[in-house]
Amino acid sequence: MMKKLVCSVFALLCLFLNQTFACTTFCLVGKGEVLFGRNYDWTIGDALVLVNKRGVAKTATIIDSDHGVKWISKYGSVTFNQYGRENPTGGMNEVGLVVEQMWLSDTEYPKVDARPAVGTQEWIQYLLDNSATTAEAIKNAEGVRIESEVKVHYLINDKAGNTASVEFLKGTMVVHTGANLATPTLTNNTYDESLNYAKRADAAKANSNESLDRFTRAVKKTKDFDKQTLSDQQAVAYAFEVLSDVAQKNRTDTWTQWSIVYDQKRGKIYFRTLESPQVKSIDTKAFDYSCGIPVKMFDMNAKESGDVTARFIDYTRKANRDLIERSFNGTSFLRDTPAMARIYVASYPESFTCRSAK
Repeated sequence: MMKKLVCSVFALLCLFLNQTFACTTFCLVGKGEVLFGRNYDWTIGDALVLVNKRGVAKTATIIDSDHGVKWISKYGSVTFNQYGRENPTGGMNEVGLVVEQMWLSDTEYPKVDARPAVGTQEWIQYLLDNSATTAEAIKNAEGVRIESEVKVHYLINDKAGNTASVEFLKGTMVVHTGANLATPTLTNNTYDESLNYAKRADAAKANSNESLDRFTRAVKKTKDFDKQTLSDQQAVAYAFEVLSDVAQKNRTDTWTQWSIVYDQKRGKIYFRTLESPQVKSIDTKAFDYSCGIPVKMFDMNAKESGDVTARFIDYTRKANRDLIERSFNGTSFLRDTPAMARIYVASYPESFTCRSAK
């Protein structure tokens, strides 16, 4: 009953996101640089940055646990988590693969079949845990199904610059990659609809906050990137310029809470938040991803700037619970979530154990 309650909470959360959630993602590839940009647009900005371990045996938190995905993480990762550990909105693993999600109202997941099931945010963690490349991530995604009312699609990119959009339309997983992905950009319409709009639109006039206009502006900036020769820091600055251009402006209900740039070649992450606009950086190669040592965490809104890698501290259940309290209390329809359900969400990751991957 507790798991059913928890799953119902997350279903309500993401159904509400349909009305206010809007995000933008894109990849910049050219002149030796591979970067992934992401704006997280929502009503609250609390989050923990978490360092996830390799060699951890996990089970998906779906209602029917007998058919939940079970796996052992092959790779460590750094993820951004707003509603609790193991439920990231996105992140990058230690071999440079990035997975991020955005809302898509047209989403319709496959019907129940023989494949094990996983939730929408756990799907992100599952791919980061098990995939080194975009091709491998797609293959892993084909072996599971999403069981959720959450309507999202995903953009995936590896450090070689191979990008894929993954959508679930009319019960089928639809992947655009390689020659079928004309531009590595995604907002909140289907990729095909967005691309068709961008082909007709004048980027100079596509200046609204709406999904198709944001996509169009990001496409132009993405195409312009490979024409330039930039240093690594100039490339990161360019990515932030794109994120600023497609940020939510003049809104009363939704704001761009986070802007994240993944430098996949160098294993670095740069981010800033609405509450703490100073740019912070993380060197993901500096972490020890071995299982059995404490998970590390960092408050995304900490009043810091520059390299914060050394500022990560040991994870605690209390920190996860406090995050859940802030996020649930800051989300109007989740404020009445029972304390026991919140405790379950906060403590569940501690049931995972160290195990050698086969």
